Amino acid sequence: MRSWSKSSILKNKWCQFFSVACTAGSLGYAVAKYQSSVNDHTSIKTSGIQNDGWSCQNFKDDGICSRFPSSLFPQISAATKVQDSLITRTEDLVSEPSHESPRITQIMRYGFPSLTNVRSLDDFVISYDTRTRIPHWVFEHLTAQNVAKNDTVDRSKSDFHEDGSIHDYFRSTNQDYKRSGYDRGHMAAAGNHRLNQRHCDQTFLLSNMAPQVGRGFNRDKWNELEHHCRQLTRKSRNVYVCTGPLFLPRSEDDGNLYVKYRVLGSNHVAVPTHFFKVLLIESESRDMHLESYLLPNAAIESSTPLSTFLVPVEVIERASGLLLFDKINKVKFKTVNGKSIGWF
Repeated sequence: MRSWSKSSILKNKWCQFFSVACTAGSLGYAVAKYQSSVNDHTSIKTSGIQNDGWSCQNFKDDGICSRFPSSLFPQISAATKVQDSLITRTEDLVSEPSHESPRITQIMRYGFPSLTNVRSLDDFVISYDTRTRIPHWVFEHLTAQNVAKNDTVDRSKSDFHEDGSIHDYFRSTNQDYKRSGYDRGHMAAAGNHRLNQRHCDQTFLLSNMAPQVGRGFNRDKWNELEHHCRQLTRKSRNVYVCTGPLFLPRSEDDGNLYVKYRVLGSNHVAVPTHFFKVLLIESESRDMHLESYLLPNAAIESSTPLSTFLVPVEVIERASGLLLFDKINKVKFKTVNGKSIGWF
């Protein structure tokens, strides 16, 4: 639920950042203009969940949990009535789950961005898009414990493999990526799941992948962002990460906006134009911080700082159709994208 207590201040900031979006209601144009500014600065060249009271303790062999704990459902924000979002709250009503809680309850503490085709694995949660053959979003909960180096876990022992829980019609295969020129890019990073080999292996499910430019992006700037997420756990109590693809419009020679993207292989795996990561960082003192990144799926100069790709979270929400961490009253955030909101 979105509850801005200083809506006029935020509206002004939003309008200043994306004046066209505020006056004409054109998100596509605003994002296109933003991307143009990014290019100038970076030299880029280019549901159904059923509440049946069952606990999510017993996983199938493929790691997919088909049932969810009933205690989770009051927190599902995608099912919240619109009028409820108008209620201004002054307290954070979502208490921290205990370590004994089902893992999905811990990961999805602040609500689901959407409820489409949700799958819970041992240490992360996926919403899978059967049309594009890539995730809608992937959610992770990182702590210093689950990202710590573990000599018993070796990612070189993990193989990219199909997700057997997805119907043959809608799953991607290794053959789709072969000789495509694109990497199989992790949405939930292997380096974020080091408690045991099984957790690492599950990050290599193809349902956790999306085609990414390799050199300059997946192996470089995107990897740098993943490393940043892990670094945050050193001084934070919890780090919640939502990652996903975007398909953003670009202006063509005729002056109109178009969404165009390549597909790979016989299964037509969609190649996103952009990727996002939104981070909710909870300090040991329980202060809340938000960081939201939007990166083009293109080679990026190594000297370009990650801060170049910080955008208002509303840009990502509007473009993706998702609501991110909306169970938190935004007055609870001490900083957004490294800057004080102004009410502390």
